[in-house]
Amino acid sequence: MANSFTCNIVSAEASIFSGTVEQVVASGLMGDLGILPGHAPLLTELQPGPIRVIHDGGKEENFFVSGGFMEVQPDVVTILADAASRASDLDEAAAEEARQQALQAFNEKSAELDYTRAAAELAEAVAQLRTIQQLRKKAGKG
Repeated sequence: MANSFTCNIVSAEASIFSGTVEQVVASGLMGDLGILPGHAPLLTELQPGPIRVIHDGGKEENFFVSGGFMEVQPDVVTILADAASRASDLDEAAAEEARQQALQAFNEKSAELDYTRAAAELAEAVAQLRTIQQLRKKAGKG
């Protein structure tokens, strides 16, 4: 059995990553999923959150997806994201601002409030902040 596989992370805007990796960890609806070489095929929905890509030798790259799907085949994992970016490109201040605005929308008693949209925006902002905090811990800065 091979010790690596191909991983592709794409969004509607661009291909964010394509390469050979040893492991992928993604945030599924029921929790984190760890994919190693030879994993059984599957298709799952992803929730907003981090994607960890581990290369040969343990080097790790981190990405953020706002949701989407992950398809696992014997030799390739494809992540089709609604939106994706490198975790290092996330703006903590903007994510915190989005979180505050979503919380404020919940607290307003407006008849026009779209709870589903506000909940989705809140979930994405919290997931971005969680991704930033994970990067900070890994770098020993938090």
